[in-house]
Amino acid sequence: MIHITQSAAVLAGAALALLVIGGVWALFAGLRARADATSIAEANARLAALVSGSPAQAMLVRADGRLELSRRLGDWLGFQDLPRELDELTGAGTGLLPEDADALGAHVAAAQKAGKPFSLSVRALGSERALLVIGERAPQTVNAPGGVVLWFLDATESQDEINRLQREATRLRAAFDALTALIEAAPMPMWYRGGDLRLLMVNSAYVEAVEGKDSEDVVERGLELIEGVGLGGPLANAAIARDTGEPQTAAMPATIGGKRRMLRLHDMPLPTGGVAGFAVDIEELEQARGGLKRFAAAQRAMLDRISAGVAQFGADRSLIFSNQPFRRMFAIRNEWLADRPEFDRVLDRMREANRLPEVRDYPAWRAERAHWFVSPDAVEETWSLGATHMRVVAQPLPEGGLLLLFEDQTQQFELQREHGEMQQVRTATLESLAEAVAVFGKGRLQLWNRKFRQVWGFEDSFLDSHPQVPQLVRAFGPKLVKASRGEIIGDLIRIAAQERQSRGSSIAFADGRHFDVTAVPLPDGNALVTMLDTTDHHRAERALSARNEALEAADRVKTSFLANMSYELRTPLTSIKGFAEMLNGGFAGPLSESGQEYSDAILISVDRLGTMIDEVLDLTQSEGSPLEKAPVDIEHAAQNAAEAIAPLAKAKHIELVVENAGSAGSITGDARRVRQVIEHLLRHAVSQTPEQGRVLLHLDGNSRVARVIVSDNGPGMTPEQVATAFDRFAQFGNARGSQRSLGLGLPLAKQFVEAHRGRIELISEPGEGTLVTVELPRR
Repeated sequence: MIHITQSAAVLAGAALALLVIGGVWALFAGLRARADATSIAEANARLAALVSGSPAQAMLVRADGRLELSRRLGDWLGFQDLPRELDELTGAGTGLLPEDADALGAHVAAAQKAGKPFSLSVRALGSERALLVIGERAPQTVNAPGGVVLWFLDATESQDEINRLQREATRLRAAFDALTALIEAAPMPMWYRGGDLRLLMVNSAYVEAVEGKDSEDVVERGLELIEGVGLGGPLANAAIARDTGEPQTAAMPATIGGKRRMLRLHDMPLPTGGVAGFAVDIEELEQARGGLKRFAAAQRAMLDRISAGVAQFGADRSLIFSNQPFRRMFAIRNEWLADRPEFDRVLDRMREANRLPEVRDYPAWRAERAHWFVSPDAVEETWSLGATHMRVVAQPLPEGGLLLLFEDQTQQFELQREHGEMQQVRTATLESLAEAVAVFGKGRLQLWNRKFRQVWGFEDSFLDSHPQVPQLVRAFGPKLVKASRGEIIGDLIRIAAQERQSRGSSIAFADGRHFDVTAVPLPDGNALVTMLDTTDHHRAERALSARNEALEAADRVKTSFLANMSYELRTPLTSIKGFAEMLNGGFAGPLSESGQEYSDAILISVDRLGTMIDEVLDLTQSEGSPLEKAPVDIEHAAQNAAEAIAPLAKAKHIELVVENAGSAGSITGDARRVRQVIEHLLRHAVSQTPEQGRVLLHLDGNSRVARVIVSDNGPGMTPEQVATAFDRFAQFGNARGSQRSLGLGLPLAKQFVEAHRGRIELISEPGEGTLVTVELPRR
C-alpha cells in the first residue's frame, strides 16, 4: 500500500483542478471560435452575393501588374479564361479595344505612382457594351501595396443616351442657328419677350419698322411696334398669352414708314415663361377682303333679283345663300334656312314638298347628287315634277362649295298655248272690271272695256276706228267741266308711253261725276289708262269738311263760354272769400267753434274753386297766347313751386322732399309757365297721395335738356287712367261706381311743356305710385 502524504494530495488535487479548468476553457474557446467562423462565413457569403449582383465589378491590379477579377467581369470583357496580367486585357478578339487598353494602362500607371484617381469610358471588342472605369489606389485593407482598384460599371444605356443627347443637341443647335437666321431674314417684324413682357430680342424687320438703330438699341429703349400700352395694346395681348398659355391674335393699327397700316399680331407663349410674337401686314388683305365682301354682296343682290332659283352651299356642304325664287320654288321658309341646313337635309325638305323627281331608290339618288361637290365640271339635269319641267345646273366652286341653278322651263313649253289663253283672259278681264280701262299703243286707242265706253258715252263705231290720241282728247273736252282738262289725259298717255313713267290726275264731268285717271307704262311699250269713279268719295269729303267746320266753330264757342264763365265766377267768388275772411277774423263778432270750422271750410273751398277757375282760364287762354322767351332758372322755379304746395302737403302730413342734383341749370322759355308745370305736378301728386305719404321732386339735366321728375307713393293709376291722364275733363270710375276727375293740372302741364317743345311722360301702376318725367330743351 502506497502512502501519500497530505501535502502531496493537495498538490495532486490542485493540479487536477487546473487540468479540469483548462479543459473547460479550451472547450469554450473552441465553441466560440466555431461560432465566429460560421458568422464570418455567412457575412462573406452575403458580401460575395452583393458583389456579384452589384452593377459595379472590381478588378485589383497589383504593383507587379497581376490582376484579380471576378467571372462576371470577365464575361463583360468577353474572356473565356480570366486574364492574369494587365497586358492581357486586349488581344485575340477579346478584351478591350487596343486604344482603350492603352489608355487604361496609362491611367493605372499614373494612379500607382501618384495615387491619382481617374474615370474612363471603354468598350469591349465585338460588343456594344460601354463600360465606365473608375480607378483609385488600393486601400491598405486589401493587402496589395502599390496596387490599384478598378471599378467597372455597365454604362451602355447611359452612354447611348449621352450620345443620343449629343446628337440631338447638335441637331437642335443647327436648327436654332437656322431658325435664328430665318427670323433675322424674315420680312415681317418678330420679337421675343421675357416673363416680365420686356423685349429681349427683335429682328431686323422689327428694327426697321420702329426706325431704331439696331436690335440692341430697340431692346434697350423698349420701342414697341404698336402705339399705346392700354387694355387693347400689344402688352395686354402678350399678357393674356403668358397667363393663359394659349396663343393670342389681335388686329391693331400701326404707323410704319409714315403710313398707317393694319397689322395682325400673333403672341405665342413659350415654356420658359416668355412670349414670342410676330406681326403680319394685313392692310392689303383687309382691303381685298372688303372688296370681296362688297363683290359677294353685290353678286347676291343680283342673284336675288333674277327669276331663276339659286342656292349656294359652302365647303362644309351647308346652305349659305338662297334667293327668293329658290325659296318660292321649293316652298322653303326663311326660319328653316336660318340654321344653315346641309345639302342632304335640303334635298329631304324638297322631297317633303314634292319638289323632287319620283325615283325608285331615293338614298342612292341623293348620294349621287352629293358627288356634285367634287365633280370636275358643271353638271346639268332636267327634273320633271308633274307638269313642271325644271332645268338644274350644278357648278362646283373653287373653294369647295357648290352653286345650284334652278330654271323653270315649263313656261317656255307652254308659252304659245298660254299666249292665246292670255289674250282671251285679258279681254274677259277688261270687260268684267268695274273700272274704265283703255290701252294705248302707237299713238292710238288699242283696247278698251265696256265701262270705258259707258263712262264717256262714245259710239262703238267711233271706238272701233281706233282713234288717235289727239282725236280722242278733242272728244273728251265737251264732256268735262273744263274742256282743257282733256289735254291732261293726253299728257298722261304720252308720259306713260314715251317716258315710261306712271302719272295720275282727277277730272270732273259736267254731269257732276268725278274720276281719278291713272296712266301706267306696260312692258310692251304701250300705256294703260284706268279711271276710278270717286264721286261718292268727293261727296263724303265735302260732308266731312262741313262737319269739321261745324265742330271747330262749336269748340270756339265752348272755349269762349268757359272763358266768360270763369271771369263771371270770379266776382261772386271774390265777395264770398272776402265775407268769409271777415267772419273768420271776427269782424261780425266772435264765432262759435262750429262757426269757426264752417268759415275755415268755406275759405278752403273758395281757394280750391279759385284754383279750378285759374286752371280753366289757363287752359282756354294759353292755346293761342305766345310764350315769353327769357332765361329760366329751373331750380328757382322748382323751389317757388314747392313752397306754394308745401302747405297742402303739411295739411295732409305728407313728406315733400326736393332733391337737386345741381345739373338742372336754366332754359330759354316762360318762367311763369315753367313754375306752373312743376306746381301742377306737385299738386296732383299731393292730391293723389294719402296721409303720411311721400312726394319727391327731383331736378337734374345735361347739355341738351333740363329734367324735372315728380314721384309719389300713392295708390297709383290703372292703365286706362294712364292712357287718358292728360285728356281734358277725363272722368274715372271708382270702386263705388261714381265718377271722379284728375283735374286740369296734368293737361295744363302737358300743354305748357309741349309749348316749350319739351316732353312729358307718366308712368304708374296700381299700388306702385306715380312718376311723371318732364324734359325741357335748353333752346
